[in-house]
Parts: sequence; C-alpha cells; structure tokens
Amino acid sequence: MADEQRWQAAACTGARTKDMKMQQRKLGSSGLTTAPLVLGGNVFGWTIDAPTSFDVLDAFVDHGFNAIDTADVYSAWVPGNKGGESETIIGKWLKARPGMREKVTLFTKVGSQMGPADAVPPHKGLSARWITTAVEDSLKRLGIETIDLYFSHWPDPDTPYEETLRAYEGLLQAGKVRAIGASNLDADQLGESLRVAKAHGLPSYQVLQPGYNLYDRTPFEGALADLCQSEGIGVVVYYALASGFLSGKYRSEADLDKSKRGGGVKKYLTPRGLRILDALDAVASAHGASSAEIALAWLMAQPAVTAPIASATSTAQIASFARAAALTLTADQLAALGDASRPE
Repeated sequence: MADEQRWQAAACTGARTKDMKMQQRKLGSSGLTTAPLVLGGNVFGWTIDAPTSFDVLDAFVDHGFNAIDTADVYSAWVPGNKGGESETIIGKWLKARPGMREKVTLFTKVGSQMGPADAVPPHKGLSARWITTAVEDSLKRLGIETIDLYFSHWPDPDTPYEETLRAYEGLLQAGKVRAIGASNLDADQLGESLRVAKAHGLPSYQVLQPGYNLYDRTPFEGALADLCQSEGIGVVVYYALASGFLSGKYRSEADLDKSKRGGGVKKYLTPRGLRILDALDAVASAHGASSAEIALAWLMAQPAVTAPIASATSTAQIASFARAAALTLTADQLAALGDASRPE
C-alpha cells in the first residue's frame, strides 16, 4: 500500500501515522510546502503548559504534519506573560528532539506590540529597525538559524511598503528567513505591496494569512481570494473553526462557559450560525466524523486555500486533524455547506 493510502487508512482509524508521508501542498512560490493543515501555536503558554505543548507537537509530527505557526507576541495577553512564550516553548521542544528541525516548517510573525506600549522607539510595526531587531529575538527564542516563513502580522500605516520589503530583502540575503508572507491585509493593501515590490525589484509576499472559515467568509472571498489565485500566493487561514463555534459545542449562550475562548463565540449564535451547525451535523453524520473535522475539510477543499491553521490543546485533537485531512467531501456536501453558510 502506498504511503498516502496507508496514512489515510491510519488517520480514519485513529492510529498514529509516524513516519508516514502526508500530501504536501505548495505555499505559493515560496519553495516551501505544507501538509493540508498547519498547527497554530497561539495556545502554547496560554491554555496549555510546556509539557502538554510538547505532547501536542510530538503528536502533530507523528501524524504526518509538518508546518507550525506562531508569532513573537504569543501569548502577551495572558497576565504575567510578556510575549515570546510560544516561540520559547517551540524552541525548547526542538532542542529536546534532535533532528526535529529538519522535519518541520516554522512560521512566525513580526509587527505586534512587544513590551510596554510607551516604549521609545516603539516595539512594534514593520519598520526596518524593528524587523531587524525582532527577527533576532525570534531566532533566539526558537533556537534556530533560519525562520522558514516570516509574516508581517498586521498592516503598518506608518511604514512604507518599500522600507518593509527592503528589510525583508536583507533578511533573505542573510539567510535569516527563507520566505516572507503577510497577515491581515485586504485586497488593496496586498495589491499595493505587490506593486511596490515589482517597481523596486524587491521580494514580494508569497503567502497570505487571513481570517477565514465557514461562517466568516466575506473578508476573504472575492477580490482578496481572486488576487491570491491570480498571483500564485499561498493562503493559510486562521480562525478556521471560528473560535471553536464550528466544533458544534456552542449552541446556546449557556454553552459559552465551556472554555476560556467561549466569550469570542457569542457573535456566532445567530440563525445563520445555527443553520451552519445543522449542515455540519448532516455532513458529519454521513462521514462518521465530527463537525470540526467537516469544517476543516471544507476549508481544505477551497481552491484559494492552501491549508487552514488550527490549534490543539490535546493529542486527541491532533488525531482529529488527521481524520479531517483524510476526508473527501462530495460536491453535494460542499454545496450544502456553501448554501447554509452563504453570507446574508
């Protein structure tokens, strides 16, 4: 049996898939590839501690996945944290696992507020000064020599694209990063960055990281998705499960206390949101799968999406990700989900 067939069979039965190869997808023109799902590192040092994070990371690689997404700011919002906790945990995990660096593709980001908000000069943004400082901090925390994919986390209206891209050019030439991407840009912003890169002979963003899921479709679909496809830009999407809403465990306001992230789910408890859950239930029943697995499989089937990003707090959730990656939804099922989630 071929590796891919063995992996799909193992994923569907919940067996571990260590040393099996999973389908790889190209991340735009970056030269990098990813399995159909990227692990979100925002929970490391937030909702799970270092030992549990190690278990999750081990399981992720054992199931055949390879790409891990984090950011310098994760998880500065937690009382007592200052940012860098997620990168530090990943770095310690890599150090404790000789040979693991060659098996994984690491994404991290720059641009969010690091340290005191009144710091002078500011510890945020996409200026050349801050990028060249922040990349060294991320490399140190991760314990690596090169970041595979370095993202601009947020638009920076105070810094010209030319300055930002020229700073990235220096990092690429120095071997500190392999490729660059951007998160949270709209179509106009991404288009302008591409124009500036071409006009000045600078590297351009090769991967975009927008928010996108079965409920939140409007910001990405349309002009932004079309631009990514026409320019060959890879797309890895966050909020893949709408803060957990698409898992189906939040169906009323009484359910919002089920996790620390429940507060961000209330906005999805609408008639449209409940229609989406009903459609997910129907497709999940047909596959013997969970609603979350179907929601992830729907994203993996979207032509403009390279891979969704999803975080996990247990190894059981990693096994669920593997089952999602092994699913093939029918045209009728994709249509039913699309109809139920059509923006109003």
